Amino acid sequence: MNVIIDEEKIQNLLSRGVENIYPKRDFLEAKLKSGERLTLYTGYDPTAPTLHIGHGITMLKLREFQQLGHRVIMLIGDYTGMIGDPTDKGAARTKLTREQVLENCKMYQEQASAVLDFEGENPVEVRYNGEWFSKMNFADVLDLTSHFTVQRMLERDMFDKRMKEEKPIYLHEFLYPVMQGYDSVAMDVDGEIGGNDQTFNMLAGRTLMKDLKNKEKFVLTGKLLTDSTGKKMGKSEGNMVAFSDTPEDMFGKIMNWTDTMIVSGFEVCTRIPMEEIESMKKDLDGGANPRDAKFKLAYEITKTFLGEESAKIGQAHFEKVIQSKDRPDEIAELKPTSYNIIEVLVESGLSTGKSDARRAIEQGGVKVNDEKIEAFDYDTKPEDVIQKGKRFFVKVK
Repeated sequence: MNVIIDEEKIQNLLSRGVENIYPKRDFLEAKLKSGERLTLYTGYDPTAPTLHIGHGITMLKLREFQQLGHRVIMLIGDYTGMIGDPTDKGAARTKLTREQVLENCKMYQEQASAVLDFEGENPVEVRYNGEWFSKMNFADVLDLTSHFTVQRMLERDMFDKRMKEEKPIYLHEFLYPVMQGYDSVAMDVDGEIGGNDQTFNMLAGRTLMKDLKNKEKFVLTGKLLTDSTGKKMGKSEGNMVAFSDTPEDMFGKIMNWTDTMIVSGFEVCTRIPMEEIESMKKDLDGGANPRDAKFKLAYEITKTFLGEESAKIGQAHFEKVIQSKDRPDEIAELKPTSYNIIEVLVESGLSTGKSDARRAIEQGGVKVNDEKIEAFDYDTKPEDVIQKGKRFFVKVK
């Protein structure tokens, strides 16, 4: 397989959705431009029976490497999944049985095939870390742990937090970064990709590669998709957009994302050109209706992970059922003297005065085209449908 050296593609790979690169960006850039065929991977622990968009973000980055001709491995953590990564956890995860993790990952390759190519000239390889961990004995484990100190393990933020809160830290949780680190050694990779919440674990792999293979492993950490509270999107937080979702559910969930997630969602969850995303960001900063951009985002993400026909189904359902719910067949129309939301509410009679209008907005009771409005200086535009409460509507002309 020939490696493609394309300056534009390499720069996009190194920057789009990327948080950090270790040991440094120049190191990986030189590797990519050298024509050397790199071997890299991302690990996926089967702690649930479906992949989700958080996994999809790393897969999109893996696909960039695959399309340049590099060797990509999708690693199923059938052993590490039994422990579960304690990342962001205030308490130990519930341990799973081997039967549970194997049952969970049955659909992973099929779901991942929406993004990654498992056939053709340069197919993604699927491996399971039980391949090496099942053969290790206790002496092997002790040897691995000798490469790490307790002080280093306690540098991990959630361990430090638990210590301060006097919550228990179990020894098997310390072993998780060691195990993930050894995955790199067992496969003799050149690099690893993961979300920035996996930085500690991936750097553990750098330590073991240096100590055991005398090899410099690169680590590329990606930006996380977070909600308005800063929590990452995923099964742990209950806001997961899953590959197993119906088109209607996936489209609708994305339409419920906050406006602050639109630009980052385009960057990490789609492959819309960055120039187009930057232009969209300028429009949004200039007062463009975020609903239009979010509508496009929902379509693109659903298309990426479920296919274009599914995106059309999700869009049609949203337009027919969600947008029209609770709306009367006939809506009064108003051509306001001012398009400011406060003025429209008062002039239309939906609010008795400006104080009433502000109070309704503060309480989350005002929507424009089904999107909750939080700013008093929001400007409506012709064809917008304004809703106050559940039963009062007006259409702006």
